[in-house]
Amino acid sequence: MLLFVPKETRPLESRVGLDPAAVARLVKLGAAVAIEAGGGEAAGHLDADYEEAGATIRTDLAAALGEADFVIRVRPAEVEEVALQKPGSLATGLMDPFGSPERIKAYADAGVSALCSELIPRTTLAQKMDVLSSQANLAGYMGVVTAAERLDAILPMMMTPAGTISPAKVFVIGVGVAGLQAIATARRLGARVEAFDTRPVVEEQVKSLGAKFVKIDIGETGETEQGYARELTPEQVELQRQGMAKICSGADIVVTTAKVFGRKAPVLLTAGMIAGMRPGSVVVDLAAEGGGNVEGTVCDEEVVTDAGVRIIGWGALEARVPRHASQMFAANIVNLIEHFWDGETFPLRTDDEIIKGCLLTHGGQIVHERFKPAG
Repeated sequence: MLLFVPKETRPLESRVGLDPAAVARLVKLGAAVAIEAGGGEAAGHLDADYEEAGATIRTDLAAALGEADFVIRVRPAEVEEVALQKPGSLATGLMDPFGSPERIKAYADAGVSALCSELIPRTTLAQKMDVLSSQANLAGYMGVVTAAERLDAILPMMMTPAGTISPAKVFVIGVGVAGLQAIATARRLGARVEAFDTRPVVEEQVKSLGAKFVKIDIGETGETEQGYARELTPEQVELQRQGMAKICSGADIVVTTAKVFGRKAPVLLTAGMIAGMRPGSVVVDLAAEGGGNVEGTVCDEEVVTDAGVRIIGWGALEARVPRHASQMFAANIVNLIEHFWDGETFPLRTDDEIIKGCLLTHGGQIVHERFKPAG
């Protein structure tokens, strides 16, 4: 079975679908692995590293796609490239299913079985395959590290002969995987951290990291079956903003992490709230690619407001640490393949819970219930 990893072409994307360590694991299983020439360079992996791990290097993208039994990407494929895959082959990676229905149709038209990484079930069994969680961990870390570098002050308390420097105040909004890592990173750097989430159940986790959990009464809330925060009503969002405004005004760094899969990210910080922050403070919007949690966010850019507040809207902050981001992404993909590997190939067990959860297309049809055409 031939697995092929194309080079990522999206601007600012530096990750790669498989790193050399992952290639070695797959070759040991009995798979043949090919990498597009230069595919791992942005993540620090040379073609020679892949060859040493047992992969072959391909320079003709179209030919490689046409020969591959399984194509592995980080970012969604271009529709034109989907059509180059042979019928009966597989594809996996981030596919942005809600943002690109034409891509789903292209996979179906090409007869490709598309396994969407975003739809991997959030179960104990599938945890080791959960690309979103592994990448969110790094995004939370990078959000704080980036803010610390941009801030006009240091994060830890420091006692010096010239006097005592108070610790910076960090406010994390959203306590999922990214939020928890942001809290932990800010605490390790010595900041005083507060955090808010609509799910009261995360209070204990926040406190265990040495941060303060902010309580804002916005009425009944909860979480989905997969552990995500439920969408708030407009009235609840307004109550939340009012409760957060005072905390934001005293914060040096605010990190927002509220992504809603399949929908535009909720705007949590308004221009008025940003204007109430002190000049030189920093806001990191980890939901920038989904429309942003912050009014004024520009995806993949930094903006300084008239009040002197810096808003960082870099998309996919995890791509700023491509070596480890690729390592974690690749490990998730290999764990998926190993789980189903039968010694020679990857049998598509359509009755399996994990496959059913993430299979978008199969046999020339769109098979996922959430994306089937009406009628």
